[in-house]
Amino acid sequence: MRKIAGVLGLGLLTMVSVPAMATEVGVLDWREALMSSNSAQASMNQLKNRISAQQQQAQSLSQELQQLQQRLQKDGDVMSESERNSVTQQLRQKGGQFQQLRGQISQAQQQAEQQYLKSAKPKLDQAIQQVVDERDLDMVVDRDAVVYSGDSLDITSEVTQIFNSLN
Repeated sequence: MRKIAGVLGLGLLTMVSVPAMATEVGVLDWREALMSSNSAQASMNQLKNRISAQQQQAQSLSQELQQLQQRLQKDGDVMSESERNSVTQQLRQKGGQFQQLRGQISQAQQQAEQQYLKSAKPKLDQAIQQVVDERDLDMVVDRDAVVYSGDSLDITSEVTQIFNSLN
C-alpha cells in the first residue's frame, strides 16, 4: 500500500514539475561569441602587430638558449672551467631575459584582452538581449555549466552575428 502511495505521490510531483520544464532556455558560450566576432579579430591583429617584435626577440632568445644548452651538453666535458662558467652565465642571463620578455608579452596580451572585454561587454549584453527577445527565452545558460544540450538551444552564433552588426 505504501509503494502505491509513493508511486502516486511521485507521479503527482512529476506532473506538477512539467510546467517548470517548459521554460525556454538558450545555451551560450559568451567567450566564443566574443572571440569569433569581427572586432575581436581586429583587436587580436592589432595586438599581434604591436608585440610582433617582442615575439621575434623571444623566439630568437629561445633558439640561442637551446644552442647554448646543446653546446654545454655536447662540449661541457672538454671545455675549460672558465669557458663552461662563461656559457653557464650566458644561459642564466639569456634565460632571465627570455622569462622577462615572455612576462611582458603575456601581460600585454592580458591587458589587451581585459580592455577588449570591458569595451565589448555592453554590446554583448545588447546582442544577448536581442536574441532573448527574438527567441522569447526565459533563461540563458553558460555552455560551460551545461552537461548536455541540443544544437537547437545554442545561441552563440546568433549572438555573434548580432554583435558584429552592432559594431
